Amino acid sequence: MAHARISANLPPDIDPTKAPLACGWRALPKLNEELQSAELLTQQRALMTLCDLVHDPEKVYQAIEVGFLGNLKTLLRHRDTTVRQKTTEVFYIMATHSIGRQGLLQNGIISALTELLNDPEGICRKNMHQVLEMMAKLPEGAVAILHAGLIPLLVPKLKTEPDGIQELILDTLSNCLRVEASEALAAGAIPILKEKLTHSLVTIRIKAALVLLEIGTHAEGKGMVCEEVVPVLVGLLEDADPDVQASATGALMFAIIKPQGRFSALGAGAIPSLLKLVAEETSKARLSAIKALTMLAELPQGRRTLLEHTATFQQCLGDPREAVKRAARTAISVIGWKPC
Repeated sequence: MAHARISANLPPDIDPTKAPLACGWRALPKLNEELQSAELLTQQRALMTLCDLVHDPEKVYQAIEVGFLGNLKTLLRHRDTTVRQKTTEVFYIMATHSIGRQGLLQNGIISALTELLNDPEGICRKNMHQVLEMMAKLPEGAVAILHAGLIPLLVPKLKTEPDGIQELILDTLSNCLRVEASEALAAGAIPILKEKLTHSLVTIRIKAALVLLEIGTHAEGKGMVCEEVVPVLVGLLEDADPDVQASATGALMFAIIKPQGRFSALGAGAIPSLLKLVAEETSKARLSAIKALTMLAELPQGRRTLLEHTATFQQCLGDPREAVKRAARTAISVIGWKPC
């Protein structure tokens, strides 16, 4: 004979760590109310559920319309580590969607995130830096980071944060300094980046050189790069990693636009290393190396040295990339120039 028994266990499809969703149109409004609950467990469970939902861009749009961002911004100051962690995780997942990035910008989330720069929990800081890195990819996001005054706060963090967070900061700086570099220079970015150029991690060397490249595109940055960093960049031309070589060559190319940079590069022995990169048909740095050597050829000492290597540039005329062939023709013209 069968007996009616009620199990004490939850159904297999219910996760006790997450808030159950209400039906239909009440789902997100109910979840938003639970974020404001006085009970810590209710807030934590609501955030767990929200982390799953915001992987869907349609849910991100609905969450913004319901008004989640205001409540989430408040939770960044919560005393509980789990709440802060999951709140920053929600922001990061939202930042992976276009509609989410626009929502974060319109609701002033970037300024609110500054409160987590010194958070005692590394995971909260990492999530926060992931949000900034994603936002900085948008021109308006980079401008918002600059306007929030974050650059002078981010630069010193390159000295104290773990390597993984340093990489995120370097990516953020690279995009932001494309717009404006003066604040980073005033915060002492050049000496810190110079140190990162010799870091044991390849990725940090690459990203540090890319930040210096962006700094070198600004007039006020060229002089400082020339004075302090050119010899280190020349050393990186011999790095074992081709991506490091490419980023270092790009940064060097901008640094030697000024005459003092060219003299510094010549003094550091840049020409032999650059010629090696030009001679390698598969080199990622070939185009930048040709342009750098063209500028060095404008100095009498550089021209005399390069006159013996015009065959190297002649080989570049067979490169399938039109930009490389055009740069090689210019280099040959400059090297072969004679005064009237």
